[in-house]
Formats: sequence, structure tokens, C-alpha cells
Amino acid sequence: MKKKILIFIDWYLPGYKSGGPVQSVANLVEHLKDEFDFSIITRNTDYCETIPYTNVKSDEWNTLSNGVRVFYFSENELTHKNIRNLIRKTDYDCVYLNGIYSMYFTLIPLLYLRKKHDKRVVIAARGMFSEGSLGVKKTKKQFFIRAVKVLQFFDKVIFHATSEGEKHEIRKVLGEKIEIKTAAVLPQKIIATSLPLREKKENSVRLVNLARVAPEKNTLYALQILKHTKQQIEFDFYGPVYNQPYFEQCKQAMAELPTNVKANYKGTIESDKVLEVVSNYQFMFMPTTGENFGHIILQSLTVGVPVIISNKTRWKQLKEKNMGWDIALEKISEFAEVIDSCAIINQTDYNKMSDAAYHYAQHYINNPELIEQNRHLFI
Repeated sequence: MKKKILIFIDWYLPGYKSGGPVQSVANLVEHLKDEFDFSIITRNTDYCETIPYTNVKSDEWNTLSNGVRVFYFSENELTHKNIRNLIRKTDYDCVYLNGIYSMYFTLIPLLYLRKKHDKRVVIAARGMFSEGSLGVKKTKKQFFIRAVKVLQFFDKVIFHATSEGEKHEIRKVLGEKIEIKTAAVLPQKIIATSLPLREKKENSVRLVNLARVAPEKNTLYALQILKHTKQQIEFDFYGPVYNQPYFEQCKQAMAELPTNVKANYKGTIESDKVLEVVSNYQFMFMPTTGENFGHIILQSLTVGVPVIISNKTRWKQLKEKNMGWDIALEKISEFAEVIDSCAIINQTDYNKMSDAAYHYAQHYINNPELIEQNRHLFI
């Protein structure tokens, strides 16, 4: 009989605007749904939205096309009592919580689950113990961490770290007694297709960025880098806008770009359109301030699109692998020089980079060790 896994997450499919966590959980479920019976409890709206999804039934269980059950809470029904009652009525062997700060999808469930000593509780850290993450709203987070330590709130759970580095970050904050399992983030389950061929004209390049338009994604910084380029550059960026003053700064930077650069904001795209959109460009340009995983980076490589990113992600030594560059954020001139070199590159050399990116991604996606690591979170 399959083990039953109950997942709590603030936002889930068909939502996509909250980025990485939704993709990470969707990938986990898709890879392991034949071995485990997953049930998911979430909201009936996407991130920062108030209008419910049109294709789900709120406040009841829905069965998705892949056979996974999802309960979509409406705002009015999302209460401590209803969460407790739903847990009581649901059959499960293990609970998987996402992040540490969510009131309704981590803290309230954990209050009830701490009393059930026969059930395994796993919490995905989701990069929240990193120095960069803890530095945002620092005072509030320091108070929270002190409180959970005093209350021993996380003492009987298992933390899911996605790397040895994240494991160290968790121990540094919560102490050596915390139980931690390390399992790399599972990639999107993609059926291998042939590598798309793109025409690469010399002295021009088409760049794409898919991320929230936000300080942590460094959208403004990306636009400022483009001011220093000399070749013909086209830069399209996609993603939801939640910080309007920051977006206004981005628009001002776009207006100040030199004539050799054309930058366009293209709005949001649904998650199932990402690969199709990225395939229309030659390079991904995303100098992010940090990524716990960076799904869009791997997705770009999957369709043979080399990447130009910061050195603040897990994706390293890209130049040596001939599939992109990972550059220190303080090196603005190096970013600009690399982008100009991408414009100058000829078709033959571009094809070699594209091929290297594609084959690296295929090898990563089909690595059975990643599946085994994630399987052991629940057994």
C-alpha cells in the first residue's frame, strides 16, 4: 500500500505567481506520485490575488488530472478550527510543510501535529535560513527564531535541506540537535525532445528574463548593466509586479537605455508556457541576488538556452562547461562584456553552447540519485 503524504503549501497549481516553491512541490509530486499518495492543502487563489481560480471547487477536495487530490481553502474558511478539523479527517502517514513563517500552512498545522508523535513531519526550509533571507525584515525574523527556540517548536520535526550548504545554514540558526535530511530539488519532469535550433545573427543578441520584477531578482540591476553594452541587444523580461515603486524605477532605467538596446516588459506567463517562451531567445539573463534552486535557470538549459547569471546560485562553473557564465554581482563591466560577446558569437559557436546546455540539463533531469534522495524524505 502506498504511503500517504499530506502537503501544506500557501499556493499551488494552477497558481504560478509565487515562483519556486510551487514548482518545487509540483515537481516532487510528479516524480513520486506513483510511489506515494499525495494530498495537498492550499489556498484557492494565486499569490497576491483575491479572485479564486475558476477551474477548482473551493473548500472541498479536487482531483487533478494527474490523480493528486488538492483541497483549496477560500479566505473565509481558512481558520485554525477548519485546518485542525481537516487534518483530523484526512488519512496520512507523513506531513510535508513548506517554509517556516506561514501562519496557516506551517505554524497552525504544526501546533496540532506536534501532539501526534506517530506521524512524521518534514519542513522544507526553502532557503529561509540563508543569510540573505534572514537579512530581510531582520528584526521580525530574529524575534521569530528566538521564540521558536524557546518554545522548542521545531524540535521534533525533520528539516528538508536541498544542499549541504543549506543544511549548515539550518544548523547555524536552530542548533545541532535539529534533524535534517538533504535532498536536492527535483527538476521539472520533461520528456526529452530534440534540441531547438535558433538562428544566431552576429553583432546582435536576444536576451530573456523570467522572474518576479523585484529587488531580490535584480531586475533594475539587469537594466543598468545593459547601459554599458555596445552591441545590438534585445532584452525582454516577464514576471509579476508586486512592488510598483521598484517597477517605476525599472521603467525609468528602460527610458535611459542607449539606442543599441531595446528592453521590453512582457507581463506574466503561465508556468506551462515557460519552455515555449524561453525557446524563442538565445540567452537567459538573470543576475539574481540569490536562488535556493533557480528552476528557470535549469528550464533554460533544458531547451538549450545558455544562461548569464550571478554567482549567487547553485549553478556554478558555467563558462568551463560552455553553457553560460556565473559572474560576481559587483563586476558590472564583466556582465556587459559577456553580453557583448554573446552578440558577437557566430552560429557555430552558439550551437556548441546550446548543445552543451541541453545535454547538461538532460543529464541532471534524469539523475536517479535525486529521486532517491527525495524518496527518503518520507520513509
